[in-house]
Amino acid sequence: MSDLQIIPVILSGGSGTRLWPVSRESFPKQLWPLTSKHSLLQETALRANGPAFAPPIVVCNQEHRFLIAEHLRAAGVHGARIVLEPIGRNSAPAIAAAAVLAAQDNPDALLWMLAADHAIADVPALHQALDTALDAARAGCIVTFGMRPTRPETGYGYIASGDPLPEAPGAYAVSRFVEKPDAAAAARLIADGRHLWNSGMFVFTVRTLLNEMETHAPDVLTAVQRAVAGRHADLDFIRLDEAAFTACPSISLDYAVAERTSRAAVVPADLGWSDVGSWSALWELGERDAAGNVAVGDVLLENAQDCYVRSDGMLAAVVGLRDAVVVVTEDAVLAMHRDQAQDVKRVVDRLKAVGRHEAVAHNRVYRPWGFFETLIEGDRFQVKRIVVVPGGGLSLQKHFHRAEHWVVVNGTAKVTRDEEEMIVRENESVYLPLGCVHRLENPGKIPLTLIEVQSGAYLGEDDIVRLDDIYGRI
Repeated sequence: MSDLQIIPVILSGGSGTRLWPVSRESFPKQLWPLTSKHSLLQETALRANGPAFAPPIVVCNQEHRFLIAEHLRAAGVHGARIVLEPIGRNSAPAIAAAAVLAAQDNPDALLWMLAADHAIADVPALHQALDTALDAARAGCIVTFGMRPTRPETGYGYIASGDPLPEAPGAYAVSRFVEKPDAAAAARLIADGRHLWNSGMFVFTVRTLLNEMETHAPDVLTAVQRAVAGRHADLDFIRLDEAAFTACPSISLDYAVAERTSRAAVVPADLGWSDVGSWSALWELGERDAAGNVAVGDVLLENAQDCYVRSDGMLAAVVGLRDAVVVVTEDAVLAMHRDQAQDVKRVVDRLKAVGRHEAVAHNRVYRPWGFFETLIEGDRFQVKRIVVVPGGGLSLQKHFHRAEHWVVVNGTAKVTRDEEEMIVRENESVYLPLGCVHRLENPGKIPLTLIEVQSGAYLGEDDIVRLDDIYGRI
């Protein structure tokens, strides 16, 4: 590994719609523990954590900032700079923002660009490939990692390797990039032995990347430089200037630079890599039983074969199915043939078209202070469970259309109600009339759980007027 610290740049802007109903915009796949006890984001950060690495730069959707920070903290990854995108603009603007920030400290810093939602089985082999990529990056190359194909995959782009690079043994010049092929073309590509899957991981120096962007994508670089120059601190986060970043073209690093530069290089590797891009990919990654089934959660299988069955809630029983995917969440069920795994996005698009909330959000909604979930909805009333982490607190707020009744079932609550402050303990309650100014805090050492009963003419989450907030959300 390099004697200079490498800066991992983790891109966490995707929504993972092909893994619906588990992955949704409000809580995408990189935040789920899909392949181990850690979330995909945590797995990615831990692969680039240790003496050889500087703290990461994480570029993410601003709506996920508190979740991202908590996942990194829980994984023991400290000192990360979390950069907030006001709007998604694909990978080229995201990595450019990280590079412009890194250049302010060291224009020759080594950057390792990683997607937050990929899986890699062989981490030692990954670090060996990284050593080779670093040699090529120091020689001025834009280096990608090419995965040796195991099947004629139509869901990945391909890279053709060319001549070996004398300055970096094990690395090759890129002959060409190939768009996602059809099945027949994919079979021809892997038969010639030169074509590799495009993993989307890159290594380069800050100077090389910015020079190549100035040559091949100057409009992207100019907009990003303005967004970084106009940044401001938001608690521990770096918030890019919204107007400048929004004006930036939406384009991937592949299209903006890698496919245009004469400096593209590739390191072939066999890492057990997957982009975790579908439920069929999770079936391939999972631990299968004697009948080829992967079962996750409360699952019962009878005469099933080669199925992926996951339940995050109620019991899921599958009888007599072959090559099926069944996924159960609290508010949705997906059932399909594994061969149709790439078509889940069509379901999400149809749900969005008719305004179904299941397309983008779960019943459980996470906030920086904890989470809430709806238990019962009726005419002019709603019942929720609210969980507040120790030291957490909701904003000081009021509502124009609803009153609330809080019943503490676990822990201790500190409640502000207009001019009053009170402690509410287990099996005690407090009433908050319509229009009163109130706040809920957890002063204790254990999570606070309460049942909230709302009543009124309108119960939407947008009926909140924040007067003060420790998380800066006003």
